[in-house]
Amino acid sequence: MSNTHFGYQTVDEKEKSGRVRGVFDSVASRYDVMNDLMSMGLHRLWKAYTVTIAGLRPGDRVLDIAGGTGDLARAFAKKVGPRGLVVHTDINEAMLRQGRNRLLDEGLVLPTTLCDAEKLPFPDASFDLVSVAFGLRNMTHKDQALAEMNRVLRPGGKLLVLEFSKVAKPLEKAYDFYSFKVLPRIGQVVAGDAESYRYLAESIRMHPGQQELKALMKTAGFSHVDVHNLSAGVVALHVGIKC
Repeated sequence: MSNTHFGYQTVDEKEKSGRVRGVFDSVASRYDVMNDLMSMGLHRLWKAYTVTIAGLRPGDRVLDIAGGTGDLARAFAKKVGPRGLVVHTDINEAMLRQGRNRLLDEGLVLPTTLCDAEKLPFPDASFDLVSVAFGLRNMTHKDQALAEMNRVLRPGGKLLVLEFSKVAKPLEKAYDFYSFKVLPRIGQVVAGDAESYRYLAESIRMHPGQQELKALMKTAGFSHVDVHNLSAGVVALHVGIKC
């Protein structure tokens, strides 16, 4: 039996995926509202910056992992145009359904696939860009997931990892107070679920920091990795280039 972390708890690796699924099943219907509230709308700016850094061109092929309610998939689709391809994926069916329905309501039909990032069902060198926003920290074997992302990218392709990271030291106490005292209360009031948002705060602390994640990406085969700290390190965008 191998153990891993679920927030601050130590659990069997086989148990973690079910627990993470339970978190997102619980919050899926209120996910977008909670994102706006808990980030004070900043998540929209972080994602817009990610789309800019993607540098997509008409005809490009994109894989959006842990695509959730489809914010990035929608923006990428506008960039690649009708000649391009954006595949919207998530491991959680409830989140994927929310995203698919939102996209369809806006008249956007994208390939939508339920899949595990640690075992991607796509051939080698299939995509020009792979993105994962606020999903890597929930993966049990991050090294395996990053290696899979590298595998499905063409040589010279780009990986974008947008994720909560290590905040600047002067802000740590205030950030901890917000994360562990305020955020769960917002989750209880708005989503009827304090525990899922307590897990969110804990999972952020257990996720590799900026330099640790950069090293993981290099080990996975990305020859060049840039780190863009956003909002004083509350979030970081890691940009990896496949050699």
